[in-house]
Amino acid sequence: MEEKIYIVGAHSRAQTLGTYLVKLYPDIKIAAYLYDNEEQNRKDIDGVPVLHFDETTKLQTDWPVYLGTRGVYHGRLTEKLHCMGMKTVIPVTPELDRELRDRFLEIYFAEQEREYPKLDTQTDEVCIYIARSVFDKPLEQEYRLSRFQREIQVGAALTDQRICQLTDNMGEQISNQNKQFCELTALYWIWKNARQEIVGLEHYRRHFLLGEKWLSDMRTREIDVILPTPLYVVPSIAQNYRERHAASDWDFMMDYIKKIYPDDYRKASAFFDTNLYSPCNMFIMRKRVLDDLCAWLFPILFICAEHGGTREDGYQNRYPGFLSERLMTFFFERNRSKYRMVYADKNFLK
Repeated sequence: MEEKIYIVGAHSRAQTLGTYLVKLYPDIKIAAYLYDNEEQNRKDIDGVPVLHFDETTKLQTDWPVYLGTRGVYHGRLTEKLHCMGMKTVIPVTPELDRELRDRFLEIYFAEQEREYPKLDTQTDEVCIYIARSVFDKPLEQEYRLSRFQREIQVGAALTDQRICQLTDNMGEQISNQNKQFCELTALYWIWKNARQEIVGLEHYRRHFLLGEKWLSDMRTREIDVILPTPLYVVPSIAQNYRERHAASDWDFMMDYIKKIYPDDYRKASAFFDTNLYSPCNMFIMRKRVLDDLCAWLFPILFICAEHGGTREDGYQNRYPGFLSERLMTFFFERNRSKYRMVYADKNFLK
């Protein structure tokens, strides 16, 4: 499916960006290069029109806009374009530029039947993926991504709008189930496609509060898993879920566990009669641990979703995600002797 975009900028930086995007995403078509200053520019770039724009210019508001200018102009341009009704504005930061360049060069060298002889400076093999959605509202607080973090658009199969370079509908995926599985479509994507030694999942507004030495601590202390600080609920994990959501989903899940994992059922029943679980489906863990978790977790969630079907209430329709929070916590409680686990606080950005 063809996806049209705009690029702000008409000089070398913007033209290079256009080359990267068209090569990496064959479905992308650049509708126009845009500029809003008084500089003289070419009328077109390789057949793509170069247009001057201001607040009265009629642009297709659903088409993403990439800012291919110096970063010093990004704030002003973003504000201006949002005021014009543009829904998706993507500033090309140095980090994004580096990512696009590296991926472009991998393809370029491959087409030349040559090896891409680049020194790998990312020795940590770590990536914390941040789930984002087209329904996210703009943040009031500034948040800068660390070198370990990368945004992934969830539910990308359900919309033509693109807000991230990485989407959960690439490779082996369940993106079209996002309305029920929410951030778990990112978890599934990480399980099936990520190759880092350590992986994580955070949310657009929720991030772990980690010290500068968290990674070295994870390595030296041989930590396998970081989970959110537990939430205390009453009267118990099980009853709290049954009171807040459809009790039939919980009962079916427990019956299924009893049938398929009889050894787990007794332990799960006892654990869910306690009060602490880690919310939000957030984590940082070694990929081998995540593989173990997901191989156990997703078959349960899929059968629960198949049995429960969809709900008219959008919030309650996300019951696979709510079940997952409890199941994930139980998985690590059950495996306390196998994996070294620690907790970390999280923030919430307005």
